Amino acid sequence: MSELEANPRSTSPGQRAWRRFRSHRPAVVSAWFLLGVVLFVFIFPLFSHYKPDDLSNAQFAPPSADHWLGTDVHGRDALVRLCHGAQISLLVGGVGALICLVIGVVWGAVAGLAGGRMDGLMMRMVDVLYCVPSVILAIVFMAVLEPLVRKWLEALHFPDVPTLARLLVLFLALGAVSWLTMARIVRGQVLSLRTRQFVDASRVIGATPFWILRRHIIPNVLGVVIVYLTLSVPSIVLAESFLSFMGIGIQPPMASWGSLIAEGAEQINPIRIYWWLIIFPGGVLVSTLLALNFLGDGLRDAWDVRNN
Repeated sequence: MSELEANPRSTSPGQRAWRRFRSHRPAVVSAWFLLGVVLFVFIFPLFSHYKPDDLSNAQFAPPSADHWLGTDVHGRDALVRLCHGAQISLLVGGVGALICLVIGVVWGAVAGLAGGRMDGLMMRMVDVLYCVPSVILAIVFMAVLEPLVRKWLEALHFPDVPTLARLLVLFLALGAVSWLTMARIVRGQVLSLRTRQFVDASRVIGATPFWILRRHIIPNVLGVVIVYLTLSVPSIVLAESFLSFMGIGIQPPMASWGSLIAEGAEQINPIRIYWWLIIFPGGVLVSTLLALNFLGDGLRDAWDVRNN
């Protein structure tokens, strides 16, 4: 038996968390699965001789050796389209989660450390936003921000302004409606930390609130933040897929998982169902969301302070 196994308390909290995470098999399998998905969707299109917008006469071709996942209504290769849709959906989820991280951590940390009326005012604003469904709030943000973003991009002479503007607005809108729970979690952690002796000692020696946040508060809530950040990615991806399915999110010729499922649903008719246009995008979306949730559960169990 090694020294670390004989005396687990001699290791750091990060080492103990890593050991518990490795013992969480669903989380480990999910992490490898997500790594494989990310590598495949970004690398495969580089070596494929099909492009996502290449039209052909092979409309609605079923899966075959030439087209592994079949083709769509315009004869485009479904696998290449699925990879490009995955890139957009994962990009929206990742960037939206980072925006959620920044706003939620700053808002919750400031509210918890300030306390008093400032804390009450800031959290009442969070409660008001909680009363509005997140999807409706995201649609409102998109309607307000998209004209402003388009004007800004046109002034800077960016190419393909409508597509780029819609993508940037999706980043901002989904990130701006996903930080509420993050702020509550961080505030709760800060309220328990602000009464600790090391925080009181910092105040006594004249440390500023910003210094206390940077050196004591945020590093101690990092584990909880990482866990919820992982769990927020699937919710943002699902919200983007829903908006794209409704025709509000990603617009053609770009693709996302939601828009691909919507395109497949449009081809359902009493005569024939082109099943590959729905099964494959839907299956990849569901499996990726499940993997992200399993990964978040594993990180949550690994960083649980009751196990330290």
